[in-house]
Amino acid sequence: MTLVRHNDYGALRPPVIGAWRPTLRVSVVIPARDCAGTLERTMAGLARQTYPAELLEVVIADDGNEPPLDVPGARVVRVTGGWGRGAARQAGQLAATGDVIHWLDSDMLLADDHVEAHMRWHHLIEYAVVIGDTRFVAEPGEEGVQAEYTRKTLESTARLKEAGASAYLLHTGASTSVRTDLLRAAGGVDASLNMAEDTELGYRLAQAGAVFIPDAEARAWHVGPSTVMLREREVHRHNWSYLGDLIPDLRWLRGHPRRTWRVPYVRVVVAATTYEETRASVDSALAGTLPDAAVTLVGPWDELTGERRSNLDDPLLDLRLLRNLYAHEPRVVFAQSVPASAAPAPFLLGLPSGWVLGADTLSRLVRHAGRDQLGLVSVALAEGPSGVVAARLERTAAFARASLFEGEADDLVDEMFGSEWVSGAEYGFATADEAEPPAGDPAKWRALAGERLQEVKKLRAEVERLSAEVERLSAAPPADDGDGGAGRGGLGSLIRQLRSAG
Repeated sequence: MTLVRHNDYGALRPPVIGAWRPTLRVSVVIPARDCAGTLERTMAGLARQTYPAELLEVVIADDGNEPPLDVPGARVVRVTGGWGRGAARQAGQLAATGDVIHWLDSDMLLADDHVEAHMRWHHLIEYAVVIGDTRFVAEPGEEGVQAEYTRKTLESTARLKEAGASAYLLHTGASTSVRTDLLRAAGGVDASLNMAEDTELGYRLAQAGAVFIPDAEARAWHVGPSTVMLREREVHRHNWSYLGDLIPDLRWLRGHPRRTWRVPYVRVVVAATTYEETRASVDSALAGTLPDAAVTLVGPWDELTGERRSNLDDPLLDLRLLRNLYAHEPRVVFAQSVPASAAPAPFLLGLPSGWVLGADTLSRLVRHAGRDQLGLVSVALAEGPSGVVAARLERTAAFARASLFEGEADDLVDEMFGSEWVSGAEYGFATADEAEPPAGDPAKWRALAGERLQEVKKLRAEVERLSAEVERLSAAPPADDGDGGAGRGGLGSLIRQLRSAG
């Protein structure tokens, strides 16, 4: 299976349509509600597909139609336990038996080779999410146009090859396909969502290691404009009310400095040691300027039983105190072992107990990882008897993709996403003994950090100006300033002071 770096699928060479032999089974899943006329047309298009009929099944998710749907050539499953597009898609994919799930809306006109165009990518790699080329037409038979957002995104990202971590934003339910195993590893469809379930699913597929591939040859047409085209502002108003909770990458939806969010941006993992050391580490993670950080505290929590014991001489006293301390903190969860993944959070920071984060350490590390879409940033903290003590910022998507291959995870991540080592002191790490206890609120910390940054910029600009002045004066003949050259010495002293301050 081919290694794809970031989302650059350009090295993949899919077979020419009509010149290859498929082997994978595909389940076309169609959520259906009040669409009898258009569904009949979509089914007719599926009956004409060039993909082998024995490898293609159609599953219709009947979302509360009365009377219930009866669709020749398809298996109909009734949606229960919920309603809407999320519940329908989830019911359909759970009933599907194919190697690949191909989502399709009930009002689509399909080119005869539409499914084949999708499926050739899935025969190349197991972690592809293929996005069909959907055009909007007023009447069947027209060439149609792409949605404006889709067109601009494809143009600005070399058809998603340069989209990096944001490629999932083009994922829609109208015509996309994904390996069934990858879909289910990502958690399937959120059945509670009746709008934007496709964007939210795309985000989780990205965290599962997916590569998003828009295929211009997977042609389909939608008769009439989409809901977003007709009511864009209302759609965004509706969807953003909950997507901020579910997709931490949408940073503009998380402007509140102290809110708790369902999916954190960074999950910090700390192994419980002594009460004091562990508390210092956890508190520093919760008090920083990155508001949507959460902590997983790892320890043998199941050993904390309720029988009579000596309160002060309990051999598990430190562990018990830590559980008491964070029992009602919503951003701390207790785990028996280190989690295999932070998904759906996009980042995991492994922090050795007893090491403390500075106010903006997490923010700076994430920004560093984001500049080149690095999959791993290792932070050297100290040299210990057994080697380097390090913290690790891992990109969830990178390690999820690496897990699909045989080999050392760090090496695979470096090859597909890149990795770097940085100094802990440079990013504000300190030991619990050295660090100041967290104080103040994050908003004030951010404001102070911003003011300090502006101050440093001004001082550096002044240093550059004065340095240029020194060079100019040095090129001129020395002048007696009445103080034995003290004027020039004073200027040099000022520059040294400013450089020290900067």
